Amino acid sequence: MVHETERSDPQISQSNYDRDLDANTANFAALTPLSFLRRARDVYPHRTAYAYESLTRSWGEVYERCVRFASALNARGIGRGDTVAIIAPNIPEMFELQFAVAMAGAVMNPINIRLDAATIAYILDHGEAKLLVTDTRFAPAVEPALEKLGRALPVIDIVDGETDEPEGKRLGEMDTEAFIRLGDPAYDWVMPTDEWDAISLNYTSGTTSDPKGVVVHHRGAHLIALGTAASWPMTGGLEGDATFPVHMYVVPLFHCNGWGHAWALAATGGMSVLIRNVNAKNLYAAIGAHRVTHFGGAPIVLSMLINATDEERKDFDWPIRAYTAAAPPPPAVLAAVKKAGFTLTHVYGLTETYGHVLECAPQAEWLGKPNDELAELNSRQGVRYAVLEDVMVADPDTMEPVPADGETIGEIMVRGNVVMKGYYRNPSASEAAFAGGWFHTGDLAVMNADGYLKIKDRSKDIIISGGENISSVEIEGILAGHEDVMAAAVVAKPDEKWGETPCAFLELKPGKSGDTATMTAWCRERMASFKVPKTFIFEELPKTSTGKIQKFVLRDRLRDG
Repeated sequence: MVHETERSDPQISQSNYDRDLDANTANFAALTPLSFLRRARDVYPHRTAYAYESLTRSWGEVYERCVRFASALNARGIGRGDTVAIIAPNIPEMFELQFAVAMAGAVMNPINIRLDAATIAYILDHGEAKLLVTDTRFAPAVEPALEKLGRALPVIDIVDGETDEPEGKRLGEMDTEAFIRLGDPAYDWVMPTDEWDAISLNYTSGTTSDPKGVVVHHRGAHLIALGTAASWPMTGGLEGDATFPVHMYVVPLFHCNGWGHAWALAATGGMSVLIRNVNAKNLYAAIGAHRVTHFGGAPIVLSMLINATDEERKDFDWPIRAYTAAAPPPPAVLAAVKKAGFTLTHVYGLTETYGHVLECAPQAEWLGKPNDELAELNSRQGVRYAVLEDVMVADPDTMEPVPADGETIGEIMVRGNVVMKGYYRNPSASEAAFAGGWFHTGDLAVMNADGYLKIKDRSKDIIISGGENISSVEIEGILAGHEDVMAAAVVAKPDEKWGETPCAFLELKPGKSGDTATMTAWCRERMASFKVPKTFIFEELPKTSTGKIQKFVLRDRLRDG
C-alpha cells in the first residue's frame, strides 16, 4: 500500500511502466521492523534473543510472549492508534514491548525513567495514554504522576525478579506475567498495511519546559535498523563466531527506542545483553560473560570503561565495535578508548531522526595516522547514513549551504525516510521544524572540505550530559524563581565524566550572598536530579547594551579553564 501522500503528489506522474502494473500482496509489503521479529522466529527460533542476569530467552520465546501481549492488549480494546506508555530500564519487558505494542496496532510511548512526577504526568496526558506499563521500582515518581494526571489510567506492573534491588510498590491491577498469560499464543495479529502508521511516540528530554512528542513510523523504524546493521556492521555468522552480533544494551530503550538496535538485532538474529544498572563493573562483566561484540552509549560510558579499576576491568582478545553519540567526546577520550581495544564510531542524531543518522565513517587513508590526529578526525559528527537521504549545513534563513571551509557556521539540516512524521498535537512546531523542506536540527556546525561536518554549538542552548538532553532555559527559569536571584544563565561546562554538565551563573540581588548548598537544594526540589547544575558561580553577568546576557562569554570562560 503506497501512502496516500505519495499517490497524490502532483510531482509524481505515471509512466508506461505504471500501466496495469499495480501494487498487490505479491509485490508489495509495508516496511516494518515487525517483519524482522517474524523472520527471527522462523529462522532462529532457538537462538538467544537476550540475556538478562540469570535469564535468557530465545527468539521463538520472545515472539510468543509478544504475540500474547498483543492479544491481551486487543482483548481489552487497545488497538490501532492507541497509546501504551512504558516506564522501565533495559530489562526483558522493555525489550519485548518494542515489538509487542506495535503487533497490537498500538503506539508505544517509552518514558524516561529519570523524569520527575510532573513531567511524567504531562507526557501521559499529552500522549493520551490508554495503558501504562511500569517497573514497580519507579513508583515514587509514577504514583504522584498518576495523581496529578487527574483521570483513571490502567496500570500493569513489571516486577523484576532478577535484580537484588527491593521491589517497589505495585500500582496496577496485575503484573506483566499475568497479563501475558491472558493472551492467546495462536493470536493472528495483523502486520500494518500502511508503513506511515506510527510505531512510537518519543518525548524529547526537556528541550523545553513542556517536552514535544516525536511521532515515528514503521517505515523509518525498518530502515534505521537496516542502516545500523549495514553500517556497524552487525553481520550474521556461526554460533561463537566473533562476527555474530552480541550486543550489550547500554543505550536506554526509552531513548529513541534504544537507537533501534532491538529491531536491528531481530533483523540479524543477534543477541542482546540487557543491562539494568550501567557501571564499569557490570559492563566488563557482561563483556566477559557473553563475548560482547557491539555496544553503544554516551561518552560517559566510554569514560567508565577507560577509568575502570583493575578489579572491575576484564581482558578481552576479540574485536568490539562501539557507537558513541551526544556531546562530542574529547580527542583524549577517543584515543584512550582505541588503546583499550574498542573500535569506536562517533555518530549523531536526535529523537526526531530515530537516533543516529550521521556517522564519522572511517576512511582508508586515515589508517596509520598518529592517535591524536586520528582522534581529532573521529570526534566529528561525520557524514549521512545510507538510509538518510541528505544532510547539509546551511543558513537557516536563506537555506543556502555554507562553504565547506571548516569555519563558516550554519545549522545542521537533514531529510529522508528516517525523519519523524512530526510533533504530536503540535502542528506549529512541526511546520517550523520542516521549514524549507528540511528538518532543522537546531544544532550549529561547520562543513569541512572532506564533506565531514562538526558541531560547534547548539542554537537552543541544549546541554547533553551523560546522554540526557537538558534545557538551560528550563533551569534558568527555576533559578530565577529564587528570591535572592536577579538573573540566571546556565551553560554547558566540559566534564571528563559526563561530557558536559550544567553550570549556573547567578547574579544576585543587592545585599544577598551566594550559597551553593542552598541553590542545589532549591533545584533538587523542582527538577529531575540529572538537570541540577553541578557548579554555581555567583557574579554579575555579562550583557549586551540591550541587556541580553552574553552566554557565549560564559561558555568561552569555562572552555578556556
